[in-house]
This record gives sequence, structure tokens and C-alpha cells, in this order.
Amino acid sequence: MSQLPQWAFWGLALPLLVLNGWVLLVVFRYFQSLITVFITANLLAFILNYPVEFLTGHGLKRNRVIFLVLIITVLVIILLGLTLAPAVVGQLTDLLQKLPSWIDSGKQQIQAFDIWADERNVPLNFGILASQLSQKFSDQLQLLAGQTLSLVLGTLDSVFNILLVLVLTFYILLQGEKLWDGIIDWLPQPTGSILRELLRKTFHNYYIGQASMAAIVGSVMTIAFLFLKIPFALLFGLGLGFMALFPFGVPVSIAVISSLTALKSFWLGAKVLGVSVVIHQILENGIAPRLLGGLTGLNPIWILLALLIGTQLGGILGLLIAVPVAGFIKSASLALRTLSLAEGIKESQPKTLSVLP
Repeated sequence: MSQLPQWAFWGLALPLLVLNGWVLLVVFRYFQSLITVFITANLLAFILNYPVEFLTGHGLKRNRVIFLVLIITVLVIILLGLTLAPAVVGQLTDLLQKLPSWIDSGKQQIQAFDIWADERNVPLNFGILASQLSQKFSDQLQLLAGQTLSLVLGTLDSVFNILLVLVLTFYILLQGEKLWDGIIDWLPQPTGSILRELLRKTFHNYYIGQASMAAIVGSVMTIAFLFLKIPFALLFGLGLGFMALFPFGVPVSIAVISSLTALKSFWLGAKVLGVSVVIHQILENGIAPRLLGGLTGLNPIWILLALLIGTQLGGILGLLIAVPVAGFIKSASLALRTLSLAEGIKESQPKTLSVLP
């Protein structure tokens, strides 16, 4: 049977790919809550495995170390929930209450600027445009804040999911190696071993670097805002730290926070913008290259696309794993192509027969 033309092959293959993708999406949506719990437990186990490995390296038994690390983690989460969480939620609620007065202040500043420009015969009029933009900005910010509060309250209410994540984390830390060994055994070798090492390396580089950078950004920004007496310093500083977990998160957050504080006072917004940009540039050029380096090697366009797809599929969790998954796909495709080329060259070489004397 003669081969199909290329256009006919792709004409048949593309509809099948789209259909399979749609079926996978339906299955993912159906089991999304369970998949979210499983992925969250794996990420938590991946992070906690570092202190576990450190302590077991000093002669302690792994079972006891895992239990101890989980207890300490739960205590730290409870401590943060009793200290930082109420303060951040309180500042967020206070910000929503003061936002209308800030918007009115912003309108007054723009009107004063228009009067100043009119007195000097400068053809500028930002009043109507600023009014429309401020209203849209207010609506979007209130919607985002409401969704954030709902997410926090929903997370606090889902006690069963939290307990399930902790239990799965314990068993993954205890039996995770056997689980991955069983999965890798289904793949041909050495492909399985290569993919496993690439997966571990990609997530290790990304999360260790991004988490360290996020902690530094959040701490430094919060201290700077508190020192400068910026309103809602804790909320804005920790928000910048959280957004540092994602590529392009800090510049976008700086723009939003500066615009928001500029509504209250133009000079306050300028001060926030200047301080944030200076600190971000120092950290970006001084610390980030050592922590992050070439984490994924992805083009910025592919990073943005991965973030959009991850957000659409999995929300915040999808946003967290989108970039390392995309980096793993790229690294895996390059490794498999290199392995395939090496095997092809090896098979094409003529075989020589050894002649015994």
C-alpha cells in the first residue's frame, strides 16, 4: 500500500489529535479536584524531601524524620495562619473600603492637572478618559479581591482536602521512589531514566530558585514599604513576593501597586514605583542570575503561552506548574531527539566481524 500524501496524512491526523485532546480535557475537568490534590501533595512532598534527606543523612530513621518534618510544617502553617493571614486579609478588606475615596482623590488630581494644563494653553484633557479608566480599574480590582477572598475562605473550608493532601504527602515521601520506579518501568530504557532525571532536575531548578527569589523579594519589599510608611505595606510586600513565583509577576505587580497608590497621591505612587523598581533591579541583576540562571531555556513567548494555558486548565495550581512542565517538555523533546539520532547513527554503521586466529 502506497504512502499517503503529506497533506492527506495531516488532514486525517489533526482531527484525531483535536478529538483526543478534547476527551482528555473532559476527563481532566471531571477529576480536577482529585488531580489538584494529587499534584499539590507531590509538590509539597518534593519540597519537604530536602529537609528529610538532610536529616536522614545524619543517621536518623526516615519514617520518624518524615513525621517530624510534617508536624513542623503543619505548625508553621498554623502559625502563619494565626499571625500573617489575619493581618493580610484585614489590610485587603481595608483597601477595598478605602478604594472609592482613593478613586475620588485620583479624579481630583487629574482635574487639577487639567486646570494647570488649560491655564498654560496646553492641549491636554485627561478627565473623561481617567474617569472611565478609574471606574474599570475599580471594578476589576474589586472583582479580583473578591475572588481572592473567596479562594482563601474556600481553602480554609476544605478541611478534608487539606487532610487528604497531608496524608498523600506522607505516603509520597515514604513510598515515592517505589511509585516512580513502577511508572518508569513501563517506559523503554534508557528513555524512562532520562525522562525521570529531566523531570526531577527541571522542577528542582525552577522551584528552588523561584521560591528563594520569592522569599527574598517579599521580605525586602515588605521591609522597604514599612520603612517608607507605605499604606498596606504588608499586603503589597507579600503580594510582590507571591507574584515573584511566576515569570513577569513582579513587574506587573509593581505597575498595579504603583497605579493603585497613585490614586491616593501621585507622589506616593511615584515613590512606590521608584523604590520598587530600584529594589527589583538590584535583586534581578545581583541575586536572580545566581538563583535562577537558565532555568527552562524557554522563549518568553512560550512562557506566556504556558502561563495562560496553565491558568485556564488549573487556576493558581496550573499557574505554578505551567513553566516547569513546559521546560520539561522542551528538555525531554531535545533529549529524545538526540537519543533517536544517536541510535540511528549507531544502526547505520556497518557491522564488522571479528576474525579469530
